[in-house]
Amino acid sequence: MRIGILNHRFVLALLLGVADHLSIVMAQSPGAFTPTGAMTTPRFGHTATLLTDGKVLIAGGSGDDSDADFGFGGGRGRAASAELYDPATGTFTATGAMTKPRFGHTATLLANGKVLIAGGSSAELYDPSTGEFTATGDMTAGPSPLTATLLNNGKVLITGACSWLDDCLPRAALYDPSTRAFTVTRNMTASLYGQTATLLADGKVLIAAPAGGPGIASGELYDPSSGTFTHKGADLTWLNLHAASLLMNGTVLISGGAEMSTTGECLAGATLYDPAPGSFASGGYMSRCRYSHTSTLLPDGTVLIAGGDTVDCRPITGGIQCYPHSGTLIGAELYDPAIGSFSTTGDVMTPRYEHTATLLNNGQVLITGGVRYWPTGRVPATEVIAKAELYTPPSLVRAPALFSLSGDGQGQGAIQHADSYQLVSPGNPAAAREALIIYCTGLADGNVIPPQVAIGGSMAEVLWFGKTPGFVGLNQINVRVPSGIAPGPEVPVGLTYIGRPSNEVTIGVQ
Repeated sequence: MRIGILNHRFVLALLLGVADHLSIVMAQSPGAFTPTGAMTTPRFGHTATLLTDGKVLIAGGSGDDSDADFGFGGGRGRAASAELYDPATGTFTATGAMTKPRFGHTATLLANGKVLIAGGSSAELYDPSTGEFTATGDMTAGPSPLTATLLNNGKVLITGACSWLDDCLPRAALYDPSTRAFTVTRNMTASLYGQTATLLADGKVLIAAPAGGPGIASGELYDPSSGTFTHKGADLTWLNLHAASLLMNGTVLISGGAEMSTTGECLAGATLYDPAPGSFASGGYMSRCRYSHTSTLLPDGTVLIAGGDTVDCRPITGGIQCYPHSGTLIGAELYDPAIGSFSTTGDVMTPRYEHTATLLNNGQVLITGGVRYWPTGRVPATEVIAKAELYTPPSLVRAPALFSLSGDGQGQGAIQHADSYQLVSPGNPAAAREALIIYCTGLADGNVIPPQVAIGGSMAEVLWFGKTPGFVGLNQINVRVPSGIAPGPEVPVGLTYIGRPSNEVTIGVQ
């Protein structure tokens, strides 16, 4: 698809916006963790979701440390409460409660700005405009969710859970926001234990779990176009509690993990999945073996590995004895895909595992909740954490920004018809299935991960994205207007890129 041609007045307005955006790209206390406000209640096994307004929704989890058993406790202290973190004030405030208590559930930001909460056999939606949760869909015939992935068609892929107390069921389902209903899709080819799900650059989903040393993993590849799963890598594995992040070159970094037994294995190694050959390879070693940690892709392309727990293994007569929960880790490290190795960065202020890490719009990473464990002889101590902290990367980059004609990122967007390069406006509206050109900042150079663009609350097909030729710092995304959206003079347009939503602008749609 050809790239748009901008007129001089249009270019000047956009470049002024670019200069303003670039002026805030700077380092602040690089590599350091600093305190921020505490949550209203201690919790782990909760979710943390970045909303379109830049706030973070914290929902559910447990405040009972007896649940802290490799992430598969009974959820005796599970909570229905939820709260919001405001980066502008560094504080947490309560919001509406969920319809039922949840522990180890999933939370997915949808194209319409609402959040799908799924767990057990039920699901609900959080509406940021009202601060309330309402029940949605019927999951009784679907899987008990372990992963939830927003697909490029706007639907959410749910893959089934299994625990060490129950049978593993390779079930999967799809949630459709337009109908607010779940439908059972084809099962995975095999059951995985404690899997992660990663949306790849081509729109497929990698369901994976480590299977031993670096370069060995078991996986399933889901193809939304056919609705089928294809087995990848080794056979079924019982290693879990690992983390996975999609890298900007399109590969997936799978780090750490542990086996669920007192003689289990704790992994320091990492594995890379390359979609091109569809195979796994070694990704090097972290400084420590760890599980129940977080893995966060940063805007500069590196990955922050933070916290987690470790397993201490000691020789005994006739073999080796391993002690799970041997101590909560304080160390953090960065994985650099350019050199394929890990390096240490600042320590977390509060050792924690089973916590959350959320990349904020200002480029910092919010760490919330979790559990701390002290292996103090025969009477170990645990603490569920309410404290939160912020990590400042060496390169602090804000979220992508859409341009508006007013220059303040609001109202009429700087969006053109692809065929005529005329401005899309209430008087010159876009039509369903038409190609448009959207101008923005914040797309990383050399990144193969496409942004997800929403028009009128529905996902738009991305046709092309990258630098605007001839204009430094200016990016563009060519998209196709989705069918079935409500027409009007001010239809909202927004995008999500590397997990962070942009501002919202409007266009006319007929």
